[in-house]
Amino acid sequence: MSFIEEIDRRRTFAIVSHPDAGKTTLTEKLLLFGGAIRVAGAVKSNKIKKTATSDFMEIERQRGISVATSVMGFDYEGVKINILDTPGHQDFAEDTFRTLTAADSVIVVIDVAKGVEIQTEKLVKVCRMRKTPVMVFINKLDREGKDPFELLDEIEEKLEIKVRPLSWNIGMGKELKGIYNIYNQTLNLFSGKDKQIAEEPEKIDNINTPDFDEKIGEKYANTLREELEIIEGVYPDFSIEAYQNAEVSPVFFGSALYNFGIKEILESFIRIAPKPQNRHSSTRLVSPYEEKFSGFVFKIHANMDPNHRNRIAFVKVVSGVFKRNTNYYHVQNQKWQKFSNPTAFMASKQSIIEEAFPGDIVGLNDAGNFKIGDTLTEGEQMAYKGLPSFSPEMFRYVENGDPLRSKQLAKGIDQLLDEGVAQLFTKLSNGRKIIGTVGALQYEVIEYRLEHEYNAKVRFEPLTLYKAAWVSGSREKLDDLRKRKHQYMAEDKHGRNVFLAESFYALQLAQDNYPDLRFHFTSEYND
Repeated sequence: MSFIEEIDRRRTFAIVSHPDAGKTTLTEKLLLFGGAIRVAGAVKSNKIKKTATSDFMEIERQRGISVATSVMGFDYEGVKINILDTPGHQDFAEDTFRTLTAADSVIVVIDVAKGVEIQTEKLVKVCRMRKTPVMVFINKLDREGKDPFELLDEIEEKLEIKVRPLSWNIGMGKELKGIYNIYNQTLNLFSGKDKQIAEEPEKIDNINTPDFDEKIGEKYANTLREELEIIEGVYPDFSIEAYQNAEVSPVFFGSALYNFGIKEILESFIRIAPKPQNRHSSTRLVSPYEEKFSGFVFKIHANMDPNHRNRIAFVKVVSGVFKRNTNYYHVQNQKWQKFSNPTAFMASKQSIIEEAFPGDIVGLNDAGNFKIGDTLTEGEQMAYKGLPSFSPEMFRYVENGDPLRSKQLAKGIDQLLDEGVAQLFTKLSNGRKIIGTVGALQYEVIEYRLEHEYNAKVRFEPLTLYKAAWVSGSREKLDDLRKRKHQYMAEDKHGRNVFLAESFYALQLAQDNYPDLRFHFTSEYND
């Protein structure tokens, strides 16, 4: 297969949602239909005892939530699909924001009963800003929920996107009869049984026949015909170009738990979803079809295999072909590196690969050389942007819970915070370590992983701060700020100056007193 054909057959997308909307269960069923796994797991289900493939961390299996982005790749009908399953919980939104930079499109999962929730609004806002194509899957049709037309209005209003239904439910909850796929003109009848694989959809050339009435019942057939007429009258005709330009979002209905409507969305996805896209770097626009390799690190994960204490940097291939045992230039470190064991992923399972193409995600064993946002090239001096760390909203002092395990604690904090789940600051006045996060649950995850992966114990002490701001400017002004505001100054892991404001007033006062300095609320800035 040629280089161009390899690129054209790739689809890389992220699945995002509010917690409990069924995002990870949908991921499992996509893997099932794609033949990547034989038995699908569920995040929380009394019927399915296997845990979700994408929830590979022990704390995820215990809590029934995703706390880290998982990467999974498989082939389906000649198309190479890369799925990025993201955390739904708002405390881990930062991981999701960065993951969206590695996705060429997004599937948003919405609970039919709960409708659009606040975390979904935040994530879709990021997609709108980046003009990322969005596909909507309305889940849990096996339960009673909102009227579909009311839900579509809510999606358009709250998510500020235009929608176009490409499938439509026939009934809901106990009266769910099936899903009619408008795009493919097929009917999938719902049996209500907990099956691993749903029945093959049936091609329907004409819904205005007595045979169709017999299949689903005259009442349901008449209702469907009326609703399809409304859809055709209210919503614009579907255009692949409009979807790929992020101007309209196709909507599908189904039940991930019951494998219902999953094949329809998968088959529609491979036909309409965008191929690998151009990406802006610090110097120019980079095309995936360029011969020379380039890519960027969007995620780091320590202890993918706790038995080997390994650390993996996830690299999105932007252009060219990544090849095993080839020297590549690490732009930020200004060093050439060779990678003998690059891997592809099925959540925690890894397999060594010889090459990877634009759109693919490659795992590189890392001894601490990489940080999120780093760029690899064949020698070109450029950097990919858009992977910042955000100013934390919660702060706690770090105290050693076991003095005999000081080295383990230091190593654990160093590696875990390289993943980007939190920020580490060291106060200039007393050298105390502070961990800042965007949510309280992150402290629980850090504490759990330190104990179970590094055999270290940590104790967090409360600290009340309003905001942490990275500060840049002339050396003279920075030295003056560090001297006059010594007790409020800290350094992050990379030695950058950070101002710890106790209140909105304190921050405003510092900004007024130092107009020549710049106060940043994301870590991605240029001095």
